[in-house]
Amino acid sequence: MDMNTSFPGAQVVGRMAAVLRAVSTAMPRGISTAEVARGTGLARPTVHRLLAALTAEGFCDHDNKAGLWMLGPEMYLMGTVAAERYDITDIARPHVAALADATGESAFLSVRRGEETVCLLRQDGSFPIRSFVLYEGKRFPLGVASAGLAILSFLPEKAIERYVEGHDLAEGHGSEHSQELLRHRIAQTRERGWAVNPGLIVEGSWGMGAAVFDTAGQPAWALSLTGIESRFTEERQPELGRLLLHHAHELSKKLRGEQVVATR
Repeated sequence: MDMNTSFPGAQVVGRMAAVLRAVSTAMPRGISTAEVARGTGLARPTVHRLLAALTAEGFCDHDNKAGLWMLGPEMYLMGTVAAERYDITDIARPHVAALADATGESAFLSVRRGEETVCLLRQDGSFPIRSFVLYEGKRFPLGVASAGLAILSFLPEKAIERYVEGHDLAEGHGSEHSQELLRHRIAQTRERGWAVNPGLIVEGSWGMGAAVFDTAGQPAWALSLTGIESRFTEERQPELGRLLLHHAHELSKKLRGEQVVATR
């Protein structure tokens, strides 16, 4: 049974969730009604009605002068409460900082949310040239960007196959994200332990990521690094990969309540 029609009102809930996700990706700048419509595939009048209803309840806010929508105070309050259960940023922050310090690159923590990853933390390193493909609040489908590839690669094999078969990433992200090439990168990631994004989102902007596992042994987060291509040479990748795996492993152990070695 289709989840969108399984009970009365489910379709409306799904549409509201899609609208809220679209608004969240544009924070803190805000997003126009037309941009939300394009991002969700919903008609512009439908989007406007949903945004107005969400604003009336405090879930969105509207800048009348700029004509932009933003997340509202109710989202902040709910997020604060939910963070007590889901937020690992305080635990992960020292590892993200240590990666940035040790490599000079920009380091990140991303979380899996369904079939996407969302960036939660960014820490820039000392190298002056940076990539801004990934930033706090940015979402990518699993399999796109190094964090999403790292998480996807260590899901159970049946879950990987269902995802690959059920998604046409090439349509939205280019031919390098075909099912055949995605399967090849998944196999490489499983063999090495870390994922590599060789400039597939923005030319010249590379990334590497390693999965962080929850108490059930499932990949739920990822630590990653991004920078320019010349900083991710074949000679340097093993060094960066070992650092990522070290911090991902230590963070996974922390989340399981195990004793860990000092962050380096």
